[in-house]
Amino acid sequence: MTQGIGSVCVYCGSRFGARPAYRASAEALGKGLATAGLRLVYGAGDVGLMGAVAAAAQDAGGETFGVIPVHLFKREVARRNLTAFVVTETMHERKKVMFMNADAIVVLPGGAGSLDEFFEVLTWAQLGLHSKPILLLNTDGYWDPLVGLIDHVIAEGFADPSLTAHLEVMSDVDACLARLSRG
Repeated sequence: MTQGIGSVCVYCGSRFGARPAYRASAEALGKGLATAGLRLVYGAGDVGLMGAVAAAAQDAGGETFGVIPVHLFKREVARRNLTAFVVTETMHERKKVMFMNADAIVVLPGGAGSLDEFFEVLTWAQLGLHSKPILLLNTDGYWDPLVGLIDHVIAEGFADPSLTAHLEVMSDVDACLARLSRG
């Protein structure tokens, strides 16, 4: 078990995306979390990167904590053989349960839902509501446009430069796991 971090919330796509590297990173992260003794907290889906990260964590003997709202139960094909499984009424409740049950956040490639989750925890950090690490796993430069947007928001005076102190861009899974191991 790593010092200070026991559970990691992973936000990621319910699709695999256009590049095989996205799935490979999700699988490597899931395996790496399990090997490090870290519990995976995620959206409980059995599709796309969500399913890949959970399957890899389980295959490596890791603990998995899934949270899914009732309205996505069929759409995201809920993975039911998890260590812990919670069904919420709303998306907001899902995000809250995931966040409250994790010590750090890792954001893999994903779509609007992953961006929503990322910006919510980033905003909470900016407001001083938490100090959990927020790591962007920048597989094949996927998050480069997002990092550029954040820099643009700061340059245009809509955020303080300190905003960037609340997130860390990780170049690969090994860097991400090394950061998590530091607590």
